Amino acid sequence: MIRQRTWAAVSGALAVGLGVIGGELAAAALSPSVTPVSAVGSAVTDGLPPGVKDWAIAWFGTADKAVLLGAIALVIAVLALVAGVLEHRRRFAGRAVVLGFGVLGVLAVASRPQSSLVSFVAPVLAAVLAVLVLDALVRSLGSWTRAAGTDTEGSTPARRRFLQGAGGAAVVAAATGAAAAGVRSSQSTVAQQRAALRLPAPADVTPPPEGSVVPDGADLEVEGITELVTPSDDFYRIDTALVVPVVDPAQWSLKVTGLVDREVEITLDELLALPLIERHITLACVSNTVGGDLTGNARWLGWPVRELLARAGVQAGADMVLSRSVDGFTAGTPLEALTDARDSLLAVGMNGEALPVEHGFPVRLVVPGLYGFVSATKWVSELKVTRFADDRAYWSTRGWSERGPVKTSSRIDVPRSGARIPAGDVVVGGVAWAQRRGVEAVEVRVDGGPWQRATLARPISADTWCQYSTTLRLDAGSHTLQARTVDRTGDVQSEASVEPAPDGAEGLHTVTFTVT
Repeated sequence: MIRQRTWAAVSGALAVGLGVIGGELAAAALSPSVTPVSAVGSAVTDGLPPGVKDWAIAWFGTADKAVLLGAIALVIAVLALVAGVLEHRRRFAGRAVVLGFGVLGVLAVASRPQSSLVSFVAPVLAAVLAVLVLDALVRSLGSWTRAAGTDTEGSTPARRRFLQGAGGAAVVAAATGAAAAGVRSSQSTVAQQRAALRLPAPADVTPPPEGSVVPDGADLEVEGITELVTPSDDFYRIDTALVVPVVDPAQWSLKVTGLVDREVEITLDELLALPLIERHITLACVSNTVGGDLTGNARWLGWPVRELLARAGVQAGADMVLSRSVDGFTAGTPLEALTDARDSLLAVGMNGEALPVEHGFPVRLVVPGLYGFVSATKWVSELKVTRFADDRAYWSTRGWSERGPVKTSSRIDVPRSGARIPAGDVVVGGVAWAQRRGVEAVEVRVDGGPWQRATLARPISADTWCQYSTTLRLDAGSHTLQARTVDRTGDVQSEASVEPAPDGAEGLHTVTFTVT
């Protein structure tokens, strides 16, 4: 009996696994931006209390999506095992569980903004396939059970048929999974189009504007300090997309709607034909903890958003632009941040190449001085000029603040917390930022002593972080090191300990190390 129950559970796992993998393959081919699993995951994410999301980002950082998908896979696996056992005990009971989960998949797909009629093929196919395979395997298992109950020798053919069916299902599932992974990893058309895209050179301006080039003295070349320009592959990624949206650049367009004199729409070809500018801009995630790594500095190529809004003619009374991604994510950006002199961009390039798909290809927003949750919309498809009083964005409905200016901060990269360092000269260094205001100085102190000014690298611009370093002579023993930034207005980085929610962390990065 125990063996039969185990094989029933295995039957459920194989049936549901084959159904899910088949659905993902269908979605990869027909609707790559919306799959049954990602739709369920996104629906779960949208329904989670803000505190749970904050906890997930704090604990798992950029791996939060992998953890969520793993949790979903675990839940599916448990339900599959239960469905197999139920179906073996009572006909249709397990199939009812599978169909119920299939209905949830359909509803989840329906809730996704980027879904279309073809998107529903995958969850329906997954449910039907899982039910058919479950029925076939459990029937075969029942034949084996009945034969074994009357004649042990006669059970051999029935047992063989069941094991052959189960083995066949496993092989098909593995092959289907490999095919789905192949289609998903290549996303052939869009990947090829991105690779073939040739970005225009930025408009030639003499002398070069601040932020367009890296000046001499900007890189201290101190071992262990964060790179001045973050490689695209290392740039942090925090967004709500469990599956990266696949956007055909030939079909992409951006609409400006809302409180404007005229609605405007622009295509990628039209955008690339405009005089683009290139700027180094540091971006920061509001979920970044003090000393965290959810901050990066890159060279962005794009067209100033203010130029597009000027084409549309912003009407009096507007104070916010609600940007929308193709996957439905929204961010509410203060209007002045997109219309003043700062270099807010419709970015098409990152570090000399077309935007990576996971960072918003073909077009995203880059806004200096604001946390990403109110500004850095990837895969952007609409800019709605509106008012804070009339519209709310994704994160503002979940308890986060509306305007999100980046707070003055600093990070110690060397020495690392817990390091053991030989006695003598100890090199201290890291990065500091105060977007829009600029960094005037960085100070460090040891063991609560007096603040000492570090050597500050020449900043690229007020919108980028800059490196700092100093050398301290320390005696043997345990030491605690802190750093703080002074911006160009004279304000000093806050020492108060404040959690990231709702408008960014505060406090001094503190590391403890041992001099031996």
